[in-house]
Parts: sequence; structure tokens; C-alpha cells
Amino acid sequence: MSSPTRLAAIDLGSNSFRLEIGVVSHGAFERTEYIKESVRQGAGMDSERNLTPQAMQSGWDCLARFGERLAGFEVPQVRAVATQTLREARNRDTFLARAVKVLGFPIDVISGREEARLIYKGVSQLLAPSDERRLVIDIGGRSTELILGQNLQPRVMESFRVGSIAWSTRYFPDGQWRRKSFETAEVAAKAVLDGALQAYHPAQWDVAYGSAGTVSAISEALAAGGWTDGLVTAKGLDWLKELLIETGQAEGSKIPGLRDDRKPIIAGGLAVARAVFSLLGIESLSPTAGGLRHGLLCQMQGSRESAADLRSNTVERLANKFNVDRAHGSRVAKLATHLLVQILGDQAPDPSDESNRSMRKLRWAAELHEIGSHISHSDHHKHGAYILQNADAMGFSLDELKRLSLLVLGHRGKLRKIEADLVLDDLRAQLMALRIAVILCHARRDPSLGCVQIAQSKGVVTVRCDPRWAAEFPQSAYLLREEALAWQKTGWPMEFLDT
Repeated sequence: MSSPTRLAAIDLGSNSFRLEIGVVSHGAFERTEYIKESVRQGAGMDSERNLTPQAMQSGWDCLARFGERLAGFEVPQVRAVATQTLREARNRDTFLARAVKVLGFPIDVISGREEARLIYKGVSQLLAPSDERRLVIDIGGRSTELILGQNLQPRVMESFRVGSIAWSTRYFPDGQWRRKSFETAEVAAKAVLDGALQAYHPAQWDVAYGSAGTVSAISEALAAGGWTDGLVTAKGLDWLKELLIETGQAEGSKIPGLRDDRKPIIAGGLAVARAVFSLLGIESLSPTAGGLRHGLLCQMQGSRESAADLRSNTVERLANKFNVDRAHGSRVAKLATHLLVQILGDQAPDPSDESNRSMRKLRWAAELHEIGSHISHSDHHKHGAYILQNADAMGFSLDELKRLSLLVLGHRGKLRKIEADLVLDDLRAQLMALRIAVILCHARRDPSLGCVQIAQSKGVVTVRCDPRWAAEFPQSAYLLREEALAWQKTGWPMEFLDT
């Protein structure tokens, strides 16, 4: 009998870092361990949106403890994601470089809408099956996610840059709970959330659910105060606001049901919650145990479509949305992956291995390399790169989108614009393969490749073709010769031989 599969999910939130470990047995996940640390990294950004040294060290220390607990896990068993604070932080790469080392596993920074999708996935998996139209609200430290969905499928997802830490820091900086501060904070939150009114109008949903720490903290305070049994209501929020104003300040306060680690940020979270309730006409909201990390675990379990399938569907959606020539994109993708195997030689992955990250990213970039063509023919690579860098792309992390963006930006034109990134061996090989594939497919038909060979030796890529091929396809030969000259200007030379 096979042993249960272990899985672990890590959520690097703006307020807390969370680690959940469990086993999958007979298709069901059972938690075996849960660790939460109030790192409060979202409060550790300076005026330039850089994480302070103290905030980074606090995060590294926490992840080192998580990493020790994860000893013995393999990379496919662990998924770690970071949210709004690291989306915003200008020095996130500095933090992540060391964070990955101390944790021992990759960390993906995900977009706001991807975070919303995973939140809904986690919430819906823990709710009873129902045809009810659901509104799911997640008030985090620096962002708030709103999702509309039914059963297991999210329909509308959005992330707003308003949260408990951000609003507490901005409107309650001295820890004093004043009525005027609440009024100002709520007006400001409504201004940010105002765009949600049409999409999330009460006519669009039947039941509201709340996920994450802010809703849980409010629910526990309402229950401890005897106001509700844990249900969050509009009248309950009014009562809690008056209680905080009467108490006066966070330091030294005694609020039944409110943990000490929540006191410094409860006012900002409450102001955001009241703004959401008021704006969307919510009367009551049910707290739920599901959340982001549960969405990660569900995705790793493979109980629904795999992440690769989701990303492939996203690529197809983007291609259709921007009227990409699908046949040509597939032609270039097929040739580019073939060329990558030749360039990498003995180190090349099996081209039939659909799980290989390098192959998948190259294929997706090739399929979308003309995504900017509807904006500009001559500069479509620049517009395409911008679209991918800023796309609503479900299933992709921000780093994955950056890689696709770099490949699309660099697939034509001078290499100087991305020369700093060419130090990455895998990117360089992917880009060479993509650029050569685009050249050989320039006539928008399947190229004749029988007389073209590509190989790499001692860091030099050689493109060799038969003279008869060069004579038959003079434009292709000319473009390959120009490509070799372009690479000669970098530190990674290419040779073109037609003898």
C-alpha cells in the first residue's frame, strides 16, 4: 500500500506568513501541521516602496524556520507564493534572492487577480456544494480581493490596493482610535473600492463569505462580545467601531476576542470592512476557513485542471483576445522547441516532456510573439512585451509573465535592449531558439530544415547550412547571417556557416 503524499503551502502575506502541511490520502487532504507568524512585512516599507532591512530580516528569519520544517520535501510537494507587499516592493528581487535560499524552495509573486482566483478556489473547496451565487471577500494587509463565483468556478475577480496594515498605518499611525480617523479611513477606502460597485452589485450574488485574518478577527471579537455567534453583520461592525472609539487606543487595550497581534491593525481592517459593507449593500457575511493556501493545496492535488492546463488555456484566451495568427504561432512554437533541443545538446530536456518549464515557457512565448501586432506592425514586440507584463493571466506568476515578456520583447530587433538579462543561461538559449525560429518561418509557412543544423560548443552556437539551401532560400540565409552578427556584439557569439 502506497504511503500518503505530503504537500505544503506557504502564503507570504502582508501581515502573516503561513505554512500549512498535510497529507493526501484517498484523494482527500488532511492537515497535519499549521504554522502562522505575524511578520507584518506590509508595515515595513519606506516612502520609496522599499522593504526596510528590518522587514527583510524578519521575513528571512521566518522562512528559515519554515525551511527547517520542510526538510525532506521535494520541490513538487511545496508551493510558496507572495502577495501585495512583494508586488509593490521595489527591492523585492533582493528579498527573494535570499528568501529562496533560506526556504529551500521557489517563491512565486502572484498578481492580484491570480491571488483572487486561488482564494476562491480554496474557499469553494471547503464549502458545501451549492448553486448559490457567492461573493467572497478577503481583506488582507495591503490588498482586498473580491470574487464572484458559483460552485467551484470564479466568474469575476479583482484586487484592490486597500488593506488592514496599509489603512492602519495611514489613518491610525499613532494607534489612537478616533471617530474622525474612522470617518476619513472609510471615505478613502470607498474611493478605492468605488469601481467595484457595478460588477459586485447585490443583484449579482446571493451569499457573502469572508476569508483571511481581518474577517476572522472581527468575527471573533463580535462573538466574544456576545453580539453574534461569529456572523459578521453591518450592525455588528457599527458596535465594534463604537467599542474601539470608546477604548481609545490599541496599546494596553482589552477587547474581548481580539488577539494582541491584531490590535495594531484592527482599526484599518474594520474601516475597510465597513466601506465594503456600505458600498456593496452587505447585511451579513459568513466567515470561512478556506483561503489562499487552501487554493494552492487544491491546485497541487490535481483534483481539478492542472496549473499547466490553466496556463495553456490562458495563453489561448490571450491569443484569441488579441487576434494572434494561431497557425503561425504554433508553427514558430514547434520549431523553437525543436531548435532549443539542438542548442542545449546533451543538456536538453525530452521535447515530449510537457512538464519541463523551459520548454513550456518558450512554447507559450512563441505562440504569443505577435500579440502586439494589432497595435503596431513595426514595434509589435514592444507592445507585446507590455501586454504580457501587465496581462490578467490566470495561472501565471509575475516572474513567469516577466520571462514571457522578455522573450517577446527580444524575439526581434537589437539585443541591446535585453542584454542585461542574457546572463541567464536558460533565457539566452530560449531567445536564440525563438529568434532563429521566427527567421526561418518569416514566409509564414513551414520551413525546409533538412539542410540546417544548429549546435553549441564551448559557449558558441553554430548555425550551419548547405550552400544549396542558402541558394534556394537566400532571404532566410541573409537573415541568419545578420542574426549571427547581432550575437557577435554580445558576450555570447553565434556563427553562421554556409560552406
